[in-house]
Amino acid sequence: MNIHSLIQLLVVIEECKLAEDVVAELELALRAYKFDFYGVLKRARPNVDVAHFMLAGRWPDQWPLTYVRKRYMLVDPVARYAAQAQRPFRWSDAVAALKKDPLRRRMEQMMADARANGLADGYLFPIHGRNGLLGSMTIGGEAVDLSPTEISVFDAVAKKVFWRLLEFRDEAQYLERAGPAELKLTKREMEVLSHLADGMTSIEISRLLKISNHTVDWYMNSIQDKLKARNRQHIVAIAFRNGLIP
Repeated sequence: MNIHSLIQLLVVIEECKLAEDVVAELELALRAYKFDFYGVLKRARPNVDVAHFMLAGRWPDQWPLTYVRKRYMLVDPVARYAAQAQRPFRWSDAVAALKKDPLRRRMEQMMADARANGLADGYLFPIHGRNGLLGSMTIGGEAVDLSPTEISVFDAVAKKVFWRLLEFRDEAQYLERAGPAELKLTKREMEVLSHLADGMTSIEISRLLKISNHTVDWYMNSIQDKLKARNRQHIVAIAFRNGLIP
C-alpha cells in the first residue's frame, strides 16, 4: 500500500456502514505496512480491565496475559508517555524519553517481554479532545520506519477510526460534549483533574507532570474552589457528572 492508498482509506472509513467494516479496512492497511498488531482504545484507567476501553485490536496470543500478570500497566512506557505527548511517537522513543525514570529497569523488562512476543517496535497516535487525552491508536510488530508523511496520514487515520467506532457505539456525542464547568479550568488544572480521577496522589501527579507536589496541591485547591467541591472525592464526582472526565 502506498501513501495515496492510505489517504484513500480515510474516505473508505467514512463510507463504512458497520464497525466491522472499519476494522477490516484498517487491518488490511496495517498488514500492507507489516504491522501485525494494533489497538484502538479509549483512555484506560488504573485498576480497570483494559478490555473495557478497547474499541478494536489484535495482539500476540500470550501478550495480554503477560501484561496483566506482571502488572505492566503500572510501568508501561508507551502508555505513560502518551499521557503527556501531543503528537504521534515511536515506542522506542518513549523508552528513550523516560531513560531517567526510577522505573526504568521495569520498563526495559516489559519491552524485552514485548519483543519476545513479536512486538519489536511500533507507533502510538494520541487522540485528544477538549478535556485532554481521549484515547489512542497504537500499531506494532516488526520495526518499521515510517516517513514523516506516512506518520501524519496514519495520525489522521487513527482519529478517523477512533471517532467512527465511537459513532457506531453511540458514544461520540458524549465525548464531544463540553461540560458546563469546563471553561472554568485551565489546561494544567484539567491535566491534574484527569490524573486525580485515575486515582493518583499529589506526589505521583507531580512526578508525571514534572512539577512539585506543592504545586499540584495548589492546583487541587484551585479546582476544588472552582467546582465548589468539599474534598477530592467530591471533585471527581462533580467532574464525572459534568462531563469533564471522559
